[in-house]
Amino acid sequence: MVPVKKNEVYKTEIVGMTHQGQGVGRIENFTIFIDGPIKQEEVEIKIIKVNKNYAVGKLLNIIKASPGRVEPLCEVYNKCGGCSLQHMSYQAALNFKTDMVTENIRRIGKLNEVVVHDTIGMENPFNYRNKAQYPVGKSKGEVVAGFYAKKSHDIVDCAECLIQHSLSDKVKLIVKGFLEKHKITIYDEATGKGLVRHIMTRMGFNTGEVMVVLVINGKNIPHQDKLVKMLTQEMPQIKSIVLNVNTAKTNIILGNKNIIVFGEGRITDYIGKFKFNISPLSFFQVNPVQTEVLYKKVLEYAGLTGEETVFDLYCGIGTISLFLSESAKRVYGVEVVEEAIRDAKENAKLNDIDNVEFIVGEAERIIPDMYKKGVKADVVVVDPPRKGCDEVLLDTLVSMAPDRIVYVSCNPATLARDLGFLAERGFEVLEVQPVDMFPWSSHVECVVKIYRN
Repeated sequence: MVPVKKNEVYKTEIVGMTHQGQGVGRIENFTIFIDGPIKQEEVEIKIIKVNKNYAVGKLLNIIKASPGRVEPLCEVYNKCGGCSLQHMSYQAALNFKTDMVTENIRRIGKLNEVVVHDTIGMENPFNYRNKAQYPVGKSKGEVVAGFYAKKSHDIVDCAECLIQHSLSDKVKLIVKGFLEKHKITIYDEATGKGLVRHIMTRMGFNTGEVMVVLVINGKNIPHQDKLVKMLTQEMPQIKSIVLNVNTAKTNIILGNKNIIVFGEGRITDYIGKFKFNISPLSFFQVNPVQTEVLYKKVLEYAGLTGEETVFDLYCGIGTISLFLSESAKRVYGVEVVEEAIRDAKENAKLNDIDNVEFIVGEAERIIPDMYKKGVKADVVVVDPPRKGCDEVLLDTLVSMAPDRIVYVSCNPATLARDLGFLAERGFEVLEVQPVDMFPWSSHVECVVKIYRN
């Protein structure tokens, strides 16, 4: 029998937190999920939803606060769906991420002896993002640009975002003023009509270069020359302005067609000593400071001596491949996105690297084929999407039996599943290093050291 009723008020202690940062309470061993509380807090809640196996509560009052609770710095924190952990001190947020990774590795992966290190945080966990995507809309007849509210597509308008580069906010305000002044139509998700959909910025943290991308439901924007002049005069850092055409009625932000209206359609930036060209559609890690931390850990776990053949799977635009190339005999980068491989080849040329080969295709098809042809890796680096690695690929890696695998993951749950698979088939999972790539969100990146038994 369910021990709680909808709309009734209860007290509970928060005994844990979900991977999304929700508090977990229990009443007569019945699980309640609540937005807002932190582990070890005593709270008063109102039940707003009851299911057979769990309920959802609304936080009414904190009876006993956690030492890790702080006042959020952002003025729209309670509305915006971006930063879910700003009510926690930064150390408490790092501890939460370490605990989340540990719990997944043990519960899903069944790996109780694996060392999970403390999450590596940032010295300054603010203004770290080199890419911003602001949805544009209308509210009470005025143009709004900001971020989506929690669990909705209502836009929360904000002048400043504490995790975005300050220049991104400046671009947004200039473009927003331009749209209002010239009465340019704004895209409506419900009808599919209106012109401007998103304002996107990309920053070169080490070069200072800025790219502005306007996502539009059409092929041009009125008074385009005035906008270019306004942006470049007020912000000389801008090296590229692009119109991205997206006429589909979809939630996907970017379309496939770009129209360059200023500059060369790209900017450059560095990770370590390596230089990269970044176009509107390029995948590039959003936190350049922590990316370097992450890649150094990948190199450490790879243990290269200069004699190894390395596979870099799900290689994107080749960032990890280039880092590996200095210490490897040969690197093969595999990625399904054709544009990313084109960028990867260009980046290899840009850095005068000739011991890397990039291949377009699904890793689960390319790698079995290469293995059948006798191409074998001594070390494999995998950095898959959130769904993790395909089982066909994992089976091939088991058959290939490389000396070492370095697994980079943005999803502790699918990571744990794949680690359990490898551990059952002759590999030893030695250690996991979480890295805080996305401060104030519930997301965490991990690097895992795996050796063949």
